[in-house]
Amino acid sequence: MVGVKRRPLERYGQEIARATSIVQYAAGSQFSPHCHLGGEEFYVLEGVFQDEHGDYPAGSYIRNPPHSSHTPFSTKGCRIFVKLWQIPDHDQRTVTLTPSTYPLATEHHGITEHLLYHAAYETVSLQIWPADKHISMAAPNGLELLVLSGQLHSEQDTLQQGSWLRLPCGATFTAYSQAAKTTIWLKQHHLNRVEQEIVRLRSHIS
Repeated sequence: MVGVKRRPLERYGQEIARATSIVQYAAGSQFSPHCHLGGEEFYVLEGVFQDEHGDYPAGSYIRNPPHSSHTPFSTKGCRIFVKLWQIPDHDQRTVTLTPSTYPLATEHHGITEHLLYHAAYETVSLQIWPADKHISMAAPNGLELLVLSGQLHSEQDTLQQGSWLRLPCGATFTAYSQAAKTTIWLKQHHLNRVEQEIVRLRSHIS
């Protein structure tokens, strides 16, 4: 698609795929109308994402359920973190959150959290870590995060703004925040159903 660039983070499949990507829309770019048979979930990193349903500024979190459709575009350009084919068919909830409509924040052990989505199969949140914060987080059903601002130091890596990390089921995430404020997009409890998602994708392709 002219004006649209993708940076794949994970992908299973070809044209139709279970995928996680960073997608850049140039100013004035537009997709043709299309249907998300496996659902779509995205977070706006920069600029303003648009479709026929509205305008979504940076910080917006959107979930379009399976079999939903839209015509995305961006007049001034934008960059989004997007996941495809990762919402089960039975979850038909549409979610549209902008920074001004986030749920009220809670605080636990110094970490501020906005709960963006919760279901029996996954939890999605925005977390703000203060400086000099150490944390150890169990991930019995997997964990995935994207650093939106600041910096984290884990046992293996330094995670800067734009870093993406996925840990398998049974792992533990241990990290230390050094920046004055580090903000992460965090998804938990969802990686125990990856094989089911791939089977569903295969059945559609075949």
